[in-house]
Amino acid sequence: MPKVLKINHIGLATPSAEEALRFFEDGLGLAVGGAEDVGSDAVRVSFLPIGESRLELLEPLGDQGPVQRFLTRRGAGVHHFCLEVDDLPGMLERLADLGVELLDKKPRPGAHGTLVAFVHPKSAGGVLVELVQSGSGHEGK
Repeated sequence: MPKVLKINHIGLATPSAEEALRFFEDGLGLAVGGAEDVGSDAVRVSFLPIGESRLELLEPLGDQGPVQRFLTRRGAGVHHFCLEVDDLPGMLERLADLGVELLDKKPRPGAHGTLVAFVHPKSAGGVLVELVQSGSGHEGK
């Protein structure tokens, strides 16, 4: 049976990663552990490691895409949380069998060579949940 391994990251939507980083880097002393453009989602992601987890700053690339829509509707703030799993396809199958509404029925490439899938907030207590499997054996987008 697929297992949840840990909280991988918490995603924070921001109109400007540069401005947000003033607080996180200068104020809290965190350092960006990697940034990457994810063109399929029209977003630039910047990861700030904290122990075994990370904060993920999500900055939209242009005026389209899910993060820009989130910012337009709700403003800056917590966008999602991400759970790392050991078997993403198996977890998606398990959730689908339970009637969970999935935004991604199959894993897709994510940042830093991972596989990701999202669970609809309707099925997760009103919160967007990302599931990630590390070490998927493919290169990042």
